[in-house]
Amino acid sequence: MKSAKINREMMTVRTMIGMYCRKLHHQENGICGDCKLLIEYSEHRTENCRFGNDKPICANCPAHCYKPEMRQKIREVMRYSGPRMIYNHPYLAIMHVIDKNRFKKIKTNE
Repeated sequence: MKSAKINREMMTVRTMIGMYCRKLHHQENGICGDCKLLIEYSEHRTENCRFGNDKPICANCPAHCYKPEMRQKIREVMRYSGPRMIYNHPYLAIMHVIDKNRFKKIKTNE
């Protein structure tokens, strides 16, 4: 069962990708195919994270599981959407900062 934190993290990523796509891909209703694939990819990675419900936010994670191409795409999305989140979705933005500080980097035994 997914925790509320995991569900909120997935909602935050979906929201950020939606903001990015509407503005830069000029999608008025919905999102483009590429952004939809990025959402599906990020949700799949989040749901299958080896840290489970104890996972940190991806920026604090020692095991970056995104393929390089997808990691670059999500960085672009976050670079655009991140600063705008506080104005458009303040709850998600504040909770992301809280999660970032609450769930510090996990050390692996690898």
